[in-house]
Formats: sequence, structure tokens, C-alpha cells
Amino acid sequence: MSGLNETPSGSRVHIGIFGRRNAGKSSIINAITGQDVAIVSDVKGTTTDPVAKAMELLPLGPVKIFDTPGLDDEGELGHERMRRSLQVLNKSDLALLIVDGTEGLGDLELELIEKFKEKKTPYLVVYNKIDLMDRQVLEAVKAGPKVPTDIYVSAVTGEHIQELKEMIARMAPADEEKFKLVGDLLSPSDLVVLVIPIDKAAPKGRLILPQQQTIRDILESDAMAIMTKEYELRETLESLNRKPRLVITDSQVFAKVSADTPRDVLLTSFSILFARHKGNLEELVKGVKAMERLKDGDTVLISEGCTHHRQCDDIGTVKIPRWIRQNTGKQLEFEFTSGGTFPDDLEKYSMIVHCGGCTLNEKEMKHRIRMAARQNVPITNYGILIAWMQGILRRSLEPFPAIAMCLDDED
Repeated sequence: MSGLNETPSGSRVHIGIFGRRNAGKSSIINAITGQDVAIVSDVKGTTTDPVAKAMELLPLGPVKIFDTPGLDDEGELGHERMRRSLQVLNKSDLALLIVDGTEGLGDLELELIEKFKEKKTPYLVVYNKIDLMDRQVLEAVKAGPKVPTDIYVSAVTGEHIQELKEMIARMAPADEEKFKLVGDLLSPSDLVVLVIPIDKAAPKGRLILPQQQTIRDILESDAMAIMTKEYELRETLESLNRKPRLVITDSQVFAKVSADTPRDVLLTSFSILFARHKGNLEELVKGVKAMERLKDGDTVLISEGCTHHRQCDDIGTVKIPRWIRQNTGKQLEFEFTSGGTFPDDLEKYSMIVHCGGCTLNEKEMKHRIRMAARQNVPITNYGILIAWMQGILRRSLEPFPAIAMCLDDED
């Protein structure tokens, strides 16, 4: 049951820890969490790849902390580690730059601060090892001008660690006013019918994350959620004593659900809701039109935010490529990425089809969409693509009139 009770990874505040080798990044993580989460060693380069850990960080709450390799790593392998470290910045809601207080800021740190600003990422500069600093120098620094993003601490003695935690809590992005998954479409006591197929790809004994989060959002909106399978939808709707406000379906059964849902009932999918919630629904809707321009020999990238056991008829690696080939009649090449992997160079692709991104945080999902836009590569997602191929995209966008108008503009 713990999986149902934990805050999903994509909903946690993502904190990236950056700095040189042996600046004390891992020691700071252990100090602020009160746990031996990261390996600490006097040997430079102990952390060789970004390491993520989900935890509770008081007074902030649920977070995901990324411990990264030192940005001064050397050699070809070191360069690759540095590249992976900087990729963490694409998903970081807050960055901590750990500096050896006995050495101070160098060019590398100043360059990294510019990257924080470029990415519009809030950041703190944490001067560690004040227990080793010359006391006169330290007192002079403390007496000088106060920079609100700087703090001097000791991971060894614990000095100012509590103040650091409080600064993190103040600077981390709060829950801003933004679209909920579905709650802004509902009024108290509305009925929402969720169509959830139960097949061999469904996890045993539980619902998948998008379904869990949607149910929670419906309940928090004081509306009522009714779950049914696709073959029981018609009977479920007939048994209700009033019309539901909305039907939400798994994209794989979009066509059947559309046929069984009365035309005067709004219909959409979990994937489309997540496109609006974490990404850019308008951009993803525009991207699906690239299907009409695909040519023989084009390469399509299919990307998923999570890693999972592949089924024999997996949605991403089997079904979607098959449906695209059938729909376009073209001989196409497909490449696949999953988890935290997403190419920097996208220009070889004629189109990108992304999953709903339920395990990614909003910042990373929007970063991927912006990368595609900058390189003029159309991007869409599973639910939008499936609805478009089945001729029901316009209907599935009716809950979002402004986006439906965008589809008209494209036409």
C-alpha cells in the first residue's frame, strides 16, 4: 500500500545539488535530510552519476533530491558525467550550488550561476566547510553585504544547516495557481465516469499513476468518481440517474468509449489531461498534424518518462508504431527513449510522440516540449495522437474550447 500513499515523483519539488568534486555536495544532502542518503568520501569523484532520492524534507515536505557528479570532472568519461549533471538542471525546481568555503567562487561556479539564470531556476549558493575557514575571514564575510541567495554552513558540525533548510523551503516553488488535472472543469457533486481497462498490461492489484491522480483530483473537487471497464461503460451510463459531467478514458480504448458515450456528454482522456496539466496542450495538438507530412524513410521518436517492464503488445514500442504505419501507409523508422533519457539533438526526427509524462515533473516536461520547438520538430502525445488517428480529437478537446479553436486554426 505504500505506493498509493507516497507523493508521486512528478509531484515532488525537485532539488538539484551541483558543485565541484569534494565541495561537500553529498555531505550537505546527508546534513539537511538527517540521513546517510549519499556516499561521502575524501576521494574526489565518489558520485559518478546523478543519483535521485525521494524523501520528506521538513519544513518543505515531499522532495526529490538529485546528487550530481562534480562539474570539474576530467577526461572523456568526466565530460559525459558533467553533461548528465547539467541535464538534471532541466528538471530542477530549485538548485543548490555547493561551494568549498575555503576556496570560494571560481569561473566554473560563475558559469553555473549563469545557467541557473538562463533556465530561470531559483538557486542558493551554499558555502560549505566554514568549520575549516579562517575565522577572521568568515567574520568579515558575515559582516559584509548580505546576499539573499548565499548561506555559509558546515555539514560536519551542523552549523546553519537548519537555516539552510528554512531557506530551501522559502525559495522552493509553491503550489501556484494553475490548472488542476480536471478539478477546474468540475462543480461539487458532478459525476465523472472513468473508463479503466483491466488487461495484461495493467499492474496487478493497483491502478496506474494517471488514474490514481485523476481520482484524487476529482475527490478534492467534491465531485464523484465512478470507475468502469470499457465493455461495461454503456451499462454504467444507463444505470445513472443523471448525466455525468465528463467521461475520461484510457486512450487505448478511445474509439469504443467514444461510440458508447452520448454525444451530449463531454469526453477526453487521461493523457490529454496530463498534456494540459504538465505540458503545453496547444503545442501538442498542433504537433499531431505532422502525421500528414510524414514520408517514407522518416524517423519518429517515441519517448516515455518512466521505465517499465515491456509487454508483448506494449503501447509505446509496439502499438503506436503499428498504428502510425497503418494510418500513414508510410515506411517509417522508429527510435525509443524512456526514463530520464531524452536526446539533446532532435533534428533527425520528423516527429516526436511522448507519453503523458505522469512520472515527470512539470519543468522537465515543458523543457522537452521547448527543446522540440526550438529545433522545429513537431511533438505530440499518446492520447492526442490516438484521438486524431481515430477521428475523435475534436470531440476529445471539447472540454477545452480555447484549444479546440486552435485545432480549427490549424485546419
